[in-house]
Amino acid sequence: MADSSDSDPIGILELSEQAKVSPRTIRYYIQQGLLPAPETRGPGAHYGLDHVNRLRLIRRLQSEHLPLSEIRKRIDALQPEQISQLLRTRPDRYPDSASDYVRKVLSEGVGSAKLREPAMSVPPAIIRDTQQSSHAIQQRSQWERFALSTDVEIHVRRPVSREENRRIERLLESAREIFKEELP
Repeated sequence: MADSSDSDPIGILELSEQAKVSPRTIRYYIQQGLLPAPETRGPGAHYGLDHVNRLRLIRRLQSEHLPLSEIRKRIDALQPEQISQLLRTRPDRYPDSASDYVRKVLSEGVGSAKLREPAMSVPPAIIRDTQQSSHAIQQRSQWERFALSTDVEIHVRRPVSREENRRIERLLESAREIFKEELP
């Protein structure tokens, strides 16, 4: 597949048709950092093949029942050629989808010490290439701000996984208690 520089730019409606997602979903994915913003903004915004491919990969990973925060982590630093390569690979090559993970957890039992994060649905060669690349794709982020005092804040990039959210809540609880303490 050619990259977006080799193809004609398309509008959001055509992107929506090609990727089989609504324009509203495209805008949401851009806001959440799953999809890069178009080079131009407004009604004349144009998208390329890279956007189509990234949306198709997001849909494939969603079909494996992965949450958007996990999908963002997995595809955040992938280059367009890596995404194209993943799309050419048959999905059944990756048995460790979220549903497979849930089946495995249920078969091992909830109290099992073997509980781990699900394996990535990205081939190991691409993971190595991504880890070795020195330039990650810049993505938009949505930050949430928590004020602990007039001079202290904690900032959290959203979305986060459920487990990370639980940790953040514990951190905030502890931090609020510390800032409530009276100084001598």
